[in-house]
Amino acid sequence: MTIEVAVLGASGYAGGELIRLVDDHPEMEIAYLGAHSRAGSRLGDVHPHLGGAARRLEPIRSDLPDRIDLAFLALPHGSSWEPAHLLAEAGVAVFDLGSDYRMDTPERYEAAYGSPHPLPAELPSWLYGLPELFGDTLPGARRVAVPGCYPTSALLGLAPLLSAGLISGPIVVDSMSGVTGAGRGLKAGLLYGAVDESVKAYGVTTHRHRPEIEMGLEAATGAHAPVQFTPHLVPMQRGILSTCSATLTQAGEVDSTLRDAYDRSSFVDVLDIPPQTRWVVGSNRALIHAAEDKPTGRAIITVAIDNLGKGAAGQAIQCANLALGLPEASGLTAVGWLP
Repeated sequence: MTIEVAVLGASGYAGGELIRLVDDHPEMEIAYLGAHSRAGSRLGDVHPHLGGAARRLEPIRSDLPDRIDLAFLALPHGSSWEPAHLLAEAGVAVFDLGSDYRMDTPERYEAAYGSPHPLPAELPSWLYGLPELFGDTLPGARRVAVPGCYPTSALLGLAPLLSAGLISGPIVVDSMSGVTGAGRGLKAGLLYGAVDESVKAYGVTTHRHRPEIEMGLEAATGAHAPVQFTPHLVPMQRGILSTCSATLTQAGEVDSTLRDAYDRSSFVDVLDIPPQTRWVVGSNRALIHAAEDKPTGRAIITVAIDNLGKGAAGQAIQCANLALGLPEASGLTAVGWLP
């Protein structure tokens, strides 16, 4: 039986990646494409690299056709809380790539985003969809908040070590992201002339993903560790490289603990050398390298993911596969593009 899928936010980068992946999924089929400003456009006018160019983008709506089984929402912050809630209430399985339902309490949400949540009582009903850490909660799930791209990279590298008691806070996370992580909207700071041949830090001490990383670590390990998070914009299209460091409480076991944690993972590999973003672009793969710095007594963990793959669309598909009882890797690849 084919799973009929809606993609809302289909004109954005993550939306386009979702369409590409669903079109190649053996069990899923696109039944509705929704967009805001590009409603009425042909898909080929917005994403010329995708097949089915004649398909039309329809308005964003929460009263989708009855045949829709599953909806992926790839909408900006503040835009998904209402359609996600209404679709879920109507019986549609919802996988929200946005940030509206990621935080587990109203207090955490307000601390991260600076305003109260519109539906605070609904936050506990949404699962945090990072399969490698919370996959046992996903079978049968109908409301899944897909983690942010930066938190995904940091949590994959840090959670097994914090859970094993091998590291302690404060934890430092320095991350670099390609420009697609900022979305497709026209912004002066993302123009070619502003980005090319330059690297900049942004959201220093204030970025909303810091509370999400702390929340994810606490949920995965039961331990609270303060995080210092600094994101950087670098002149590349896609990819995230996060370098995380924390105080070692026990030496000699960092690499082996990560390898044991991901020994059976479909998409996470621990390497002998630090990973590069080019090795994961176009895939749902995460690559991790760990080292112990003896002079400082700190662990240094480097993680590479594709911000549109494992950091967004690929992870959403992975969550949906687990929720629906499909093979976890259906429609996904662990092979990146190189060169």
